[in-house]
Amino acid sequence: MLQACGQGNRLAFETLYRVTSSRLFGVCLQYVGDRAEAEEVLQEAYTAIWLKASTFDATLSSALTWMAILVRHKAIDRRRAQRRHEPLDSLAEWPATQSVAEDFEAHRQRRQIDLCLKTLGKDQQTYIRVAFFEGYSYAELAARHRIALGTMKSWIRRGLLQLRACLGL
Repeated sequence: MLQACGQGNRLAFETLYRVTSSRLFGVCLQYVGDRAEAEEVLQEAYTAIWLKASTFDATLSSALTWMAILVRHKAIDRRRAQRRHEPLDSLAEWPATQSVAEDFEAHRQRRQIDLCLKTLGKDQQTYIRVAFFEGYSYAELAARHRIALGTMKSWIRRGLLQLRACLGL
């Protein structure tokens, strides 16, 4: 059905939605926590699924896994966006799942990763961000930028090695 969606088959997309939406809604709800937000994330995710269905490669993963990863990334992006825009007036408003020290450490690590990403070339930064924060595969990136798959893999691998060195790992 997903491959048919990639060819523009709307009926296949409707069927795909009916068959998978409850499972993928559960993924959204798990990450976002709020039912209304989860519904919005699910809608965004299915729009992305429709637009990216032609890039699905059944040799790399199952259709449900591919869609769940895309949904997960959308939900994480929504959660991150919410955190950036919510002022914390008191320590009581910090997320209950982490201690203040854990949250501070996570923030410090995100800042360090951002700083280290800036040491890479512009293209490498873009490819790594898109691959790891937006969920694109190396093959999707290579096709999108008209670059040989091996070259894309090498660029990203070299970038990741530089990030590792910068982060002291």
